[in-house]
Amino acid sequence: MSINLTLFAQALVFAAFIWFTAAFVWPRLMVKIEARNKTIADGLAAAEKGNRSLAEASAKSDEQLKAARVQAQDILSGANKQAGQVVEQARGTAQTEAERIKAAAHAEVVREVERVREQLRKQVGELAVAGAAQILKREIDAKAHADVIKELAAKI
Repeated sequence: MSINLTLFAQALVFAAFIWFTAAFVWPRLMVKIEARNKTIADGLAAAEKGNRSLAEASAKSDEQLKAARVQAQDILSGANKQAGQVVEQARGTAQTEAERIKAAAHAEVVREVERVREQLRKQVGELAVAGAAQILKREIDAKAHADVIKELAAKI
């Protein structure tokens, strides 16, 4: 065996191996490589989509948090305003009630003064009649006595 023939046979076998690999093995490997590339690309696209979704969700949650804070502030200011109105209404009611009680007390004082004046008139009338009876040294009957007291009370 000569080295040329061995080299030629090896070249021929190598060429057959390359043809066989290019015809049958290489297309299958390329299909699997392309499928793997597609899977990787899909995974990267899904990861990117997930990152965008996370960013959108984060922004949305921040907006909702801001809206909740604004709403809480509005509710708090509304409650403070309502509390102020309730306090003012209670003040007004208390003031009205105080004026009513004061007016009722004043009316009661006026009635009491009138009652005391009326009693005083009767007592003055009785004293006048008693004094007149002692002066005259005679007794006046009860009916005449009542008439005289009424006249004196009316004059006083």
